[in-house]
Amino acid sequence: MSKPTDAELKTALRRAMIMKENNQDPDFLAKCLLNHHYRLSYLQDILLAADRYLNHGMAELEHTKLLHMIDKAKQAEEHTAKLDHFDFGLD
Repeated sequence: MSKPTDAELKTALRRAMIMKENNQDPDFLAKCLLNHHYRLSYLQDILLAADRYLNHGMAELEHTKLLHMIDKAKQAEEHTAKLDHFDFGLD
């Protein structure tokens, strides 16, 4: 399956927002598209941070940035799943 163009994605996201706002999403397609698009942005940030980490000789600063991006993605996942996370500092 080919990747949608920027214009196609923009159109689909716009339509999905309209569907959600008007409660016209009986099969939850709009909800799924919007949620996956939101989550994908965090995963793309992780990919970029991982690539920088590996291509900069696994530098400590890049490692810290990668860990930060992973944490942000986890927080976004918990937020969209409506999960409560309690960090007791034991990780």
